[in-house]
Amino acid sequence: MEIFYSNNICGDTVILSAEESVHCVRVLRNRKGAGVKVSGGDGNLYNCVVEDDNPSGARLRIISIEGGFGKHDYFLHIAVAPTKNIDRFEWFLEKATEIGVDEITPLLCDHSERKVLKQQRGERVIVAAAKQSLKGAVPVLNPLTGVKDLIARSAGFDGAKFIAYCDSELIGAEGAPVKRIPLMEGVAGAMEKLHVLRTMVLIGPEGDFSLSEIQAAAAAGFLPVSLGESRLRTETAALMSVAVHYMAASAKFLTRG
Repeated sequence: MEIFYSNNICGDTVILSAEESVHCVRVLRNRKGAGVKVSGGDGNLYNCVVEDDNPSGARLRIISIEGGFGKHDYFLHIAVAPTKNIDRFEWFLEKATEIGVDEITPLLCDHSERKVLKQQRGERVIVAAAKQSLKGAVPVLNPLTGVKDLIARSAGFDGAKFIAYCDSELIGAEGAPVKRIPLMEGVAGAMEKLHVLRTMVLIGPEGDFSLSEIQAAAAAGFLPVSLGESRLRTETAALMSVAVHYMAASAKFLTRG
């Protein structure tokens, strides 16, 4: 099934971008009267018919709407430091979108090796992955954000918050190291407390979070978590966090069934 993408929807009319129009009209030869499917990025799949097959801006008429198309039973915000090799970060964007994520914030950290990010390029990767994996909703990609700025803004987040790190050791109020729990355990605990699973997960750069960043997160209510004994690449750790949520939500659904 071929799906096009447009956020230019008004009433029962959809306008495709020039890039999507060329693909629809010239590459796939969808002429006037042809039936096509469009993801609006808003969680809906729009069944349409081509009314104007202009390759510069095809106009479609909506016939019916499928709500909640390709949805997942959780809300997940992954905040992750982009890798020095941008291909690896874009691989994460693609695969996380395919599995199921709602919001992604690239982080600027004390140990970050990448301090510049082309957001529009990342958004194109996400849209392409959403279309390929038959998703009606397109994840939000936020601008590059300082990790402590995000931690400060997280006070208004109405869900569970986690920070994953490797080498730094957080010391508790009693002077003992704070034990990190497995992320799956943290997610399972959140599922028991919340009617709808809503989580935010922080993943650091190749050099890990600094101790001051970990302390700031802990003070803001982020629970320290582990992703296992292996040392994972940044993009692997971020993708594993997405997969944990998908598996936890799937297991809950199977249990209900």
